[in-house]
Amino acid sequence: MAGQVKRGSAVIDARPWYVANELLALLIELVALGLLCWWGFATGDNAGLGVLLGIGTPAVAVALWWLFAAPEAKLRPTLPGVVFVKGLVLGGGAAALYGVGHPAGAVIVAVMAAANIAVAEIFRRPVPGEDEPEPGAAGQQQPHGPKAS
Repeated sequence: MAGQVKRGSAVIDARPWYVANELLALLIELVALGLLCWWGFATGDNAGLGVLLGIGTPAVAVALWWLFAAPEAKLRPTLPGVVFVKGLVLGGGAAALYGVGHPAGAVIVAVMAAANIAVAEIFRRPVPGEDEPEPGAAGQQQPHGPKAS
């Protein structure tokens, strides 16, 4: 029927868009770590402090992400907690870019990170083997029949 979108077509909640957004998320995460590293090396008043901040700041961000925001996080909190940690790390990257003197770039990074987090969390796919939400049913689990044991 005209006007209806099939499940496999390229709409925002179909798999191709989800995968593209996940790849963009990886790129934004790597950029944020690089920006935190840049800020740390640029901020230190002496070489020792610069190295400590340049390596320590992204290391803390990686640890936070691994513990709370990664798909297989050890201490995965509820959605608001995950969004908070993602915002803290990715927003920290934007703040770091602002800190090294690039305010326009910082705004661009912040907007891209916020949009990516929103899309990623709204259209999060369940673990393979679990029921998938219907297209357009953002985050809602709807059964598709009996589950195989």
